[in-house]
Amino acid sequence: QGQLVESGGGSVQAGGSLRLSCAASGYTYSIHCMTWFRQAPGKEREGVAAIYTGGDNTYYADSVKARFTISQDNAKNTLYLQMNSLKPEDTAMYYCAASRTPYCSFAYFSTNVYNYWGQGTQVTVSS
Repeated sequence: QGQLVESGGGSVQAGGSLRLSCAASGYTYSIHCMTWFRQAPGKEREGVAAIYTGGDNTYYADSVKARFTISQDNAKNTLYLQMNSLKPEDTAMYYCAASRTPYCSFAYFSTNVYNYWGQGTQVTVSS
């Protein structure tokens, strides 16, 4: 059974940076997409950044473009999210998710295509 473990969250002031990590282990089927989602209190979970593992294609929500960068280290089975120029509205619990679905690149931010989820890491940005 696959497992995802996030780390790297914390509290920063607006304008600061954080790097989130998501360590993957125990997969018996190929993973095609890996994505960072976030969920703020009282709000729905939303997609932030995604990567197609086979070709490094990336996709970002408009709200984080030019500030966040998603990347992967296949040798370490780890997904990263570099977050720069953080804003108070970035405050949320951040989750990584992995999909075995080959067509996941057509629906990166649809939670339905993801088979595995991490437990989340909290990011808090103060003004």
